[in-house]
Amino acid sequence: MSSNMIATRDAYGETLAELGAENGDIVALDADLSGSTKTGVFAKKFPERFFNMGIAEANMVGTAAGLAAVGKIPFVSTFAIFAVGRAWEQVRQSVAYPKANVKIVATHGGVTVGEDGGSHQSVEDIAIMRAVPNMTVIVPADGVETRGAIRAAAACKGPVYVRLGRNKVPTIFPPEHRFEIGKGCELRPGTDLTLVTTGLMTAPALAAAELLAKEGISARVVHIGTIKPLDQEIILKAARETGAIVTAEEHSIIGGLGGAVAELLGEEHPVPVRRVGVRDRFGTSGKAEELLKYFGLTPEDLAEAAREVLARKRV
Repeated sequence: MSSNMIATRDAYGETLAELGAENGDIVALDADLSGSTKTGVFAKKFPERFFNMGIAEANMVGTAAGLAAVGKIPFVSTFAIFAVGRAWEQVRQSVAYPKANVKIVATHGGVTVGEDGGSHQSVEDIAIMRAVPNMTVIVPADGVETRGAIRAAAACKGPVYVRLGRNKVPTIFPPEHRFEIGKGCELRPGTDLTLVTTGLMTAPALAAAELLAKEGISARVVHIGTIKPLDQEIILKAARETGAIVTAEEHSIIGGLGGAVAELLGEEHPVPVRRVGVRDRFGTSGKAEELLKYFGLTPEDLAEAAREVLARKRV
């Protein structure tokens, strides 16, 4: 893990502009937040292919579906709370139902939005988009994976939802890392239990594994960059080989990564599972690091969850 810090939204803005130079069919739409979502980088280079739709998210998604119908590859961006909330009907009816080739890249997901508080901290978006038929759901861990994910989304035919964050996060993957939709990555071997993570929780999981190693506990770390389709093979392998699972996400424990993993294991290979995330409540105002601690999303919290699930494994 590198000390180089970059926000996933910054990696998105740079990659979208690169793709714009490579493919004239790529267009970008934003709901008056291009400075924050970083689509402004694309807008400066390709003003004729950028559309500021104003604070009219539903109209923006419907327009994107129309652009897709005539062969364009629209990237739609706003904050996660608006992309999934205010535009829900258009996402379902105009994008997912007809399998429109629209890429919804939402920034400011999770509680690390910070001081904007619970009204703007989307902790339900992964669950909502995961439940939508035909929708691919991606949650990158760092800037490197984000670049690969945005390129994969552009190449993929059909609806894609990519969830990005506001704050800078550590770089986990090497520059040559290849992102593949539907494939997880084992980042650290281990035999006693597995930490299954997504998004910005992957870096704390690696730190938690280090803490556990000092106690003689061997924790595997598996990063899941695609929530849907889920890499069932890597999760089932981890369950069979380590016998206990802790999931970690900056999202509600209901319906997101934790829900997906618990559903899979409940049907295919039951083992003790502990879901770490936001526990059925809204966010609150505060600084990002304070909120991660407040909601129990630190390396120390993950290490404690690992100890709990190990105790259940040994009963």
